[in-house]
Formats: sequence, structure tokens, C-alpha cells
Amino acid sequence: MGRLDGKVAIVSGAARGQGEAEARLFADEGAKVVLGDVLDEEGGTVAKDIGDAARFVHLDVSKEADWAAAIGAARELGPLNVLVNNAAIIRPAAIEDTTLDEYRAVIDVNQIGCFLGMRSAIAPMREAGGGSIVNISSIDGIGSKNGLLSYSASKFAVRGMTKTAAIELGQYGIRVNSIHPGGVNTAMGNPLGDAEAIAPAFERFPIPRIGEPIEIAYMALFLASAEASYCTGAEFVVDGGWTCGDAEPGLPGSKWSGGYGYS
Repeated sequence: MGRLDGKVAIVSGAARGQGEAEARLFADEGAKVVLGDVLDEEGGTVAKDIGDAARFVHLDVSKEADWAAAIGAARELGPLNVLVNNAAIIRPAAIEDTTLDEYRAVIDVNQIGCFLGMRSAIAPMREAGGGSIVNISSIDGIGSKNGLLSYSASKFAVRGMTKTAAIELGQYGIRVNSIHPGGVNTAMGNPLGDAEAIAPAFERFPIPRIGEPIEIAYMALFLASAEASYCTGAEFVVDGGWTCGDAEPGLPGSKWSGGYGYS
């Protein structure tokens, strides 16, 4: 028995990275999956590789018509039970160097896309008797960093929208939760594609390495499944301990020797 047997899911941003990992894992666990992305060739290849349980649709998450098409594709597979709002972009820049167009581009995908996805899923999930919406936020939706004004704004918004949606949709048996990944070994989280080169940035965290897409996918699987039946409106952090703090080499308890006169 798979953990998602008989369920139908939509995963946005599913052509690569976290979305691909989520789509593959969901299919492995028994779900039929609609993969949505603007990367048509890559997304089509992933869906073909998954097999009969998968369909690919072109999905620009900022476009209402594209969401209607994705919902239509899901209906062909059965009642919609799961939505993962995974698609996102990032445009790092200092505030004074951020143009309005660049800011809006991030908001359109990360925030508007999440809003349209949730709104589109309500009617089919209500008809199905309930469902689970999983919104991928970020640890930058809890704290932030320099250069991430637009990204952090959008991810804070996803966190807040998740709570509003949980309050409104619980009456229909629809659960809504957010996942907050830390650094993940994807084209966004590691654009150079060199995990070894980026390793020093993670060495002081409790789990001293970059995360892998499958580790985020397993959290999405939990939230999509009946195992999370009493979870809604909550934040699930998957960051290797990034947000709890890092090891200070000058103080006791780290793997490094002290440099501030402590033993």
C-alpha cells in the first residue's frame, strides 16, 4: 500500500529540483500526478519517465488560464486531493538596486502563483470531500537575509496566506500547511551545481551540509498523506537546523577548539 494510493495531485514547478522530487515520490507512493512548469521539454521528460501515473501541463503559475488547464488535467485523472505550490524564482539584489519589474516578477510567481493555485484547488477539493494543500515557503519566510527583499517578501506572504487558507478551508476538510526549506541542492539553492564548493557555507549548522530535494519531498509527502490529518495552518521547517543557530567556534561545545579564551 502506498501512502497516497488513489489520490490525485498537482505539483507546480515540477520539471526539476524539489518539484520533480515531489512528483516522483508521490507517484511512487500511489498517486496520479499532474506536473506543471514553464519548462516544457524538461517537464515532459520527467512525466514520461514517471509513466502512466503522470501528466505534464504547461503552467505559468501567475496565469489564471494555465491553472484552469492544470485543474482540468487533474480532473481527467480523478478527484483532486493534493496541491503542492512549489514553483518559485529568486532575483537577489540590494534594495536600492531592485527594479520594480524585478520585484513584481518574483511576487507574480511566488506569491500570486500560490494564491491562484490555492483558489483554483478549492472547488475540486471540496467536491472530493477534502484535500491537502502544501505551500512551499522558505526559512526566508521566517527570517531573511540581505539581497532577498522580493524573495523574502513573497515567502513571508506564502506563510501568512497559508494560515488564512487553513482557517477558511478547514470547514471543507481541506488542510493547508507550509514547508520552510533551508539551503537545498537545486538550481535555485546551488546555482553553480557544485555541492563541494558550497559546503563551507553549511559547516557550522547542526546538520553541516546542504539539503537534498528528496528531503523536502518527504515532508510534502507526510503533509499530503492521512498521517498529517490533524495538521493545518502550520509551518514545517526542513533546514538542517539553520534557523536554530550555528556553532560558534570560540565557545565550548563546538567541534572547533576555542579561540576566545574558553576551553
